[in-house]
Amino acid sequence: MNIFKLLLYILSLGIGATLIMDIWLFILKRLNIPTLNFAFLGRWMGWIFHGKITHESIARSPEIQHEYVLGWIAHYSVGILFAFSFIFIIGDTWLLQPQFYSALLFGVITVLIPFFIMQPAMGAGFASSKTPKPLLNCLKSLINHSIFGCGLFLTAELLNLFN
Repeated sequence: MNIFKLLLYILSLGIGATLIMDIWLFILKRLNIPTLNFAFLGRWMGWIFHGKITHESIARSPEIQHEYVLGWIAHYSVGILFAFSFIFIIGDTWLLQPQFYSALLFGVITVLIPFFIMQPAMGAGFASSKTPKPLLNCLKSLINHSIFGCGLFLTAELLNLFN
C-alpha cells in the first residue's frame, strides 16, 4: 500500500472509530445516561495552550472561548492519533485483514490514557478516584474505549468493502 493510501486509511480509521464511539455516546444520552462533556475536554485543552495542565476541578476552572468546538476537535484528533498508534504497533497488513480481538484489546488499553493522565489532570483523580462513583465512571470509560476498539474493526471492514 502506498504511503498516501495508508495515511488516508488510517485517517479514515480514526474518524470512523471515533464516530462509532460517538453513536454509542448519543444512544446513552438518549437513555438519560450521563456521558462525556466535550466542553470540559476543550476547556482542558485550552488551558494547556495557556500553560496550565492540572486543575482542581475542570468544571470549576474558568471557561475557554470556543471550548465546546475545541473539545470536539481534540476528541477526533485523539481518535486519529490512536488509529495511527494502533497501525504503527500492529502493522499496516491489519488494514487488509482486520482482526476483531486485536482492535478490541487496543481499545481497552487506550482507557489507560484517561485513567492516568486526563482524569487526574482534570481533577477527577486517578481512575476517577475523586468522583462520587469511581467504579461506575471507570466502567463507563472502559466500555466507551472498548466501543472505540470495535469501531476500529468495523471501520476497517467497511473500508475493505470499498477497496
